[in-house]
Amino acid sequence: MFDLSDDEAPTAAKARDAPGGGAARPGRPAPAPAPTSARARERDQAGAESGYTLPRDADLRGPGRFLWWLVTSQRRRVLLAAVLGTLWMLGLALPPYVLSLAIDNGLQQRRFSSLVAWTMVLLAMGVLNAYVAIMRHRTLTKVRMDGAFRTLHAVLERSTTLGDRLAAKVSAGEVATIGIGDVWVISVSLTVVGPGVGGVIAYVVVALLLLNISPLLALVVLLGAPLVAVLVGPPLGRLRAAGEIYRAGQSNLTTSLVDVVQGLRVLNGVGGKGLFAARYKQKSRELRDEGYRVGAVSSWIPSLGVGLPLIFLAVVTWLAARMAAEGTISIGDLVAVYGYVAVLVIPISELIESGSNLSQAVVSARRVITLLRLGRDARDTAEEATGEGPEAPADLHDPRSGVEVAAGRMTALASARPADTAAVVDRLGRFSRSEATWGGIRLDSIAPRRLRERVLVADNEADIFAGALSDVVAGRHSQDDQAIARALFTAAAEDIPAGLPDGVASAIESLGGNLSGGQRQRVRLARALVADPEVLLAVQPTSAVDAHTEAVMADRLSEARSGRTTLVTTTSPLLLDRADIVQYLVEGQVAATGTHRELLRTRPGYRQLVSRGLGEDDDHLGAPERATAPSTTPKAAS
Repeated sequence: MFDLSDDEAPTAAKARDAPGGGAARPGRPAPAPAPTSARARERDQAGAESGYTLPRDADLRGPGRFLWWLVTSQRRRVLLAAVLGTLWMLGLALPPYVLSLAIDNGLQQRRFSSLVAWTMVLLAMGVLNAYVAIMRHRTLTKVRMDGAFRTLHAVLERSTTLGDRLAAKVSAGEVATIGIGDVWVISVSLTVVGPGVGGVIAYVVVALLLLNISPLLALVVLLGAPLVAVLVGPPLGRLRAAGEIYRAGQSNLTTSLVDVVQGLRVLNGVGGKGLFAARYKQKSRELRDEGYRVGAVSSWIPSLGVGLPLIFLAVVTWLAARMAAEGTISIGDLVAVYGYVAVLVIPISELIESGSNLSQAVVSARRVITLLRLGRDARDTAEEATGEGPEAPADLHDPRSGVEVAAGRMTALASARPADTAAVVDRLGRFSRSEATWGGIRLDSIAPRRLRERVLVADNEADIFAGALSDVVAGRHSQDDQAIARALFTAAAEDIPAGLPDGVASAIESLGGNLSGGQRQRVRLARALVADPEVLLAVQPTSAVDAHTEAVMADRLSEARSGRTTLVTTTSPLLLDRADIVQYLVEGQVAATGTHRELLRTRPGYRQLVSRGLGEDDDHLGAPERATAPSTTPKAAS
């Protein structure tokens, strides 16, 4: 429904690979930096004009304010729903008045022509109200769907903006529960704008009509609805409190399910599947019992919604019958009073049901705005950056570590602590805040979309989505069979489609469940190569393959990225030997820079690290080396 392909999406950029611009390769001209496409600009403008995007200054201080934004974002439709709801309610309330005229002026007076005339009026009102009811239902459906889409779009937009920070802040189960349950609960509550406004107006109109018949009956009607609200209030409060507990349990249980499904292969390997299944069953039973408690409270709402209005109807009818027996009101007035009050049963019941829906929507909206507020209090100002970046291929520099990635060359980062090299890549890819620069331009001053179009972080743990192998490798790019074949070849992954029943058309399970660890890694690398980015930042691209495959990947990757800016993090001597420049990190700082063979001769700690402990002292992690930035590298920032 919503196209987020060009939004800033750090996680999606890692998982699906952003398109590359392209520095010069030998034998071909260097393409100019790709400007933001007209199609992307039109889509941005259309998205802004449609109002689906949550405003940056949106008031998220409470669930009520979020629900109000969903209403005000579609003012015309909501106003139309309120008008149609009012007309429909009035269409139900006025027939008793016409019926009383037909009885008093036609039936009792034995005036056949008058009786027929009022009957035709009743028929016309019924047909017209049926049409109004249809249009009311259509409009309320649009209100509900619009609210669902706006909520879903806001959640998706916030999730993609947070990127890999999302997992650290919100569980997968919480996000899934919001998308599956909360969005629908919130959207259903918005339909109160139809019966709610119409019910209140119809209630006032009926009270005024009764005032002409009997002030006492009008007073009873005016006092009846507030009394019903007082009686329904406590159950609604209990429902909201019970709903909070049940909703939290839903999120926790869904998270457990996601964890079990994602780790099923590992659980099977260690024999823990039965234990986790038993735990999930126990939590499921506890949630079921909590659901029964919520159901026990919520079951009173429809009971009260039907029962209280009927009691109200009985009281008013009894009073009107006494008045008719005493001759205070006419028979036609008695019929009209019964009709008026019978009609009021509908708006009162719907208002009670709407109150129940709103009570549950407040719970869901509170969970949604908790997600939407993440990162907003300390918003990264880089999200609003508009810079284009360097016009030509340029060096990347990370002041914190002293890492320099030379334009048009393959640079390798080696460290005994993989987290240090991964942190450097996150800063250079602008997945974390830093003072990193590209051609002297701070990365946080470049428009996120432009940066994602030119710089790609190929994370070794990026998700693999379900679909045909060709779709998985192509990502969000066009299906180019030759490009896919070249990427698979470069990643030494041509054996994967050969071993599948339908080749590149074979289905790949979610997270690459039907692939081995090495196959998943090669598919990730092939996906990054299809993107053909101007700058490729690859994290441990060969860590899960055997030595022979690793040597093939190193040769082919070096050749394929010749003349392109490339950074790989690795401790593989096969890959390090193909790099133009190797930067050796100790405690997160550049300790030495040179070729692989130079560092082998001059840095004992580096030699111990890349030898992988074969015939060496395994205690290389405790090597007494400290980061000493080379003279060609600026001093690391604190």
